[in-house]
Amino acid sequence: MWTPILIASFGAYAEKLAGYLLPQQVLDNRAVRRTAELLPVALLAAIVPVAGAQEFPAKPVKIIVPWVAGGSTDSVGRIIANRLSETLGQQFVADPRPGANGNIAAEIVARAPADGYTVLLSSSSVSVNPSLYASMPFDPEKDLTPVTKAGGSPNSWLVNPDFPARTMKEMIELIRKEPGKYSVGSPGAGTTPSLSIEQLKHDLKLNFVTVPFAGGGPMTQSLLGGHVPIVCGAIGNSVALIKEGKIRALGLTDKKRLETLPDIPTLDEMGIKDQEGETMVGVFVPAGTPKEIIVQLQREIATVVKSPDIKARLLEVGVV
Repeated sequence: MWTPILIASFGAYAEKLAGYLLPQQVLDNRAVRRTAELLPVALLAAIVPVAGAQEFPAKPVKIIVPWVAGGSTDSVGRIIANRLSETLGQQFVADPRPGANGNIAAEIVARAPADGYTVLLSSSSVSVNPSLYASMPFDPEKDLTPVTKAGGSPNSWLVNPDFPARTMKEMIELIRKEPGKYSVGSPGAGTTPSLSIEQLKHDLKLNFVTVPFAGGGPMTQSLLGGHVPIVCGAIGNSVALIKEGKIRALGLTDKKRLETLPDIPTLDEMGIKDQEGETMVGVFVPAGTPKEIIVQLQREIATVVKSPDIKARLLEVGVV
């Protein structure tokens, strides 16, 4: 059975991350259960003085991103890196390291020196992967420390403009009429959009083929080219393409509509209940990183994402 659980909370006030449907074994996974317990380090910003923070950064900082260029996590990484470079006087560089559903990038950070100069900007895969892989090259619970939540993007069901369905319910009816005919693309196995796909498939007893890609960018390109007719991914990958009419959005896995795309209905308002899910963008550092550096990073990133111009740019790519 698929069972809703709360994966984690991120941010200065332990903001609520959306509940995703995960297999029962996830509930028994220590890393996922403990994720929320690790997150209060972000609250240190309110109580810990920033001793020695003026010494950081003294050299360029790498922000390791687990996905190829063109996805929502990559976009957020570049926006944040550029602003941090401006405000802190040192270069912050977004460095894509795709592969293994984010494990390659996460391991790079987990094995890096705990000095704040190697940062992970990850999606929810960092919490989900321990339940998907029989063995992990690192222990997310022991080897990484969460800093803050930088944003989140609701998942969206998208189709090629030539696809005959104009609404979510029409898409569902087409799939039911011809079981096994249609394929649905995801940004990768174990990503939150892939969980949204499996959730809908299970709840509505649908029969289609799921096609995992190596990130949101390649998935969207395949949709544009007509290689897959339907995809589910973070809306941030597709905002501009939706506005240009190059792809069509059928529905969002959220309780409310997006400010930047107010014409896209939510699955909830269409009567397709309990399908909420978002692609989280969280910030992590190697375990053992000095608390004053964690506090400074949390404060600086929170300031960046709350600034009106950056908030507007994040909204443009579907990140709230």
